[in-house]
Amino acid sequence: MASSLKNVVVIGGSYVGRTTAQELARVIPTTHRVLLLEPHSHFNHLFTFPRFSVIPGHEHKAFIPYSGLFSSVPNSSLHTVVSARVLSIQAQHVKIDREWQGSTQIPFEYLAIATGTRLKEPAAMRYDDKASSVVYLKKHQDSVKQSKSITIVGGGAVGIQMATDLKEFYPEKEVTLVHSRAHVMPHFHEKLHGIIAKRFDALGIQLITGSRVVVPPNGFPRDGESVEVELTNGTKLKTDFVILATGQRPNNSLVQDLSSSQPGSLINPDNGFIRVKPTMQLLDDKYPNVFAVGDIADTGVQKAARPGSAQAAVVAKNIQSLIEGQVPENKFTWGASGIHLTLGLKQHIKFRNPNLAEGQSEPVVIEEDDGEEDLGVEGMWSRMGVEVDGPSRYHL
Repeated sequence: MASSLKNVVVIGGSYVGRTTAQELARVIPTTHRVLLLEPHSHFNHLFTFPRFSVIPGHEHKAFIPYSGLFSSVPNSSLHTVVSARVLSIQAQHVKIDREWQGSTQIPFEYLAIATGTRLKEPAAMRYDDKASSVVYLKKHQDSVKQSKSITIVGGGAVGIQMATDLKEFYPEKEVTLVHSRAHVMPHFHEKLHGIIAKRFDALGIQLITGSRVVVPPNGFPRDGESVEVELTNGTKLKTDFVILATGQRPNNSLVQDLSSSQPGSLINPDNGFIRVKPTMQLLDDKYPNVFAVGDIADTGVQKAARPGSAQAAVVAKNIQSLIEGQVPENKFTWGASGIHLTLGLKQHIKFRNPNLAEGQSEPVVIEEDDGEEDLGVEGMWSRMGVEVDGPSRYHL
């Protein structure tokens, strides 16, 4: 029998999607329910992947059950995580790749798209289940362990965190990071590059900037045999193992299924992200009940969990307003970009660009040396509603 509840659907259960689902569940009336659609069986704690792909013994902690997601919200039994992949979005329903409650179509009154971006392994997993992903991380750890020299391609957060973890855990290995631009972390004030370069020097990591790696059509071999890596500046590096950490591509294919009254209005052709209003609604007025949130939204701000969480709160309040028959007036605003970046097993840094609007000319830098090997992963389990009362809980 079909439910009389009206559906508020969230597509994508990563950091911002799960926050959006929880925020919605806290504010919508009992006439509505939140359905979080996510193909992964477990929440993928992406922040841990760079480290857990290098350092053994913690890989099972990176995948957290969704079972407790709504445990802390009112009327938690109304809301559900649907383990399914969305195949298409239509004006009033989404189509999924398996039956749920007797149908492959789920109608919605409101929709929040939190599909994020695609990252290369090991920054993201190709598998939907925990067991296969854990096996992958263990194999990656073995490849790292067996290699005497390792080249990391990409000077974003993933590449930097992996390089510093790797060199600190395996000081005898040769570690090289290649970045195409003059500075690593180019979206941040140049002082961050200086801090990272100094840390690389202290650990003995070779940093090559201003040149790209020529990636073979089929990628680099993963069998542990030495390969020659060619750079666009003509340099050639011999290495045992290559790790690609080359950024993110928007998961925008679902939006392309929507017919728009203004051709090209839904996706920014310059970057592939979904165009939104400050209210986080799609820019096209044809879809006032559809929102985009997090990394997939073309907000012009840094792609990160913190600004994404602020967007989630805006989406929840505006959907609440629409349900109550009011005009959605909450708007997303954000200040200077910031990041919390590990620079080894203990060292980590909190860095925020100068807030030019407030007359700041220098970044905020907080350096700390109290990091935990498992990155304090227990806290994320708690935020997902799963309390860890013993080591066996991490294997759920």
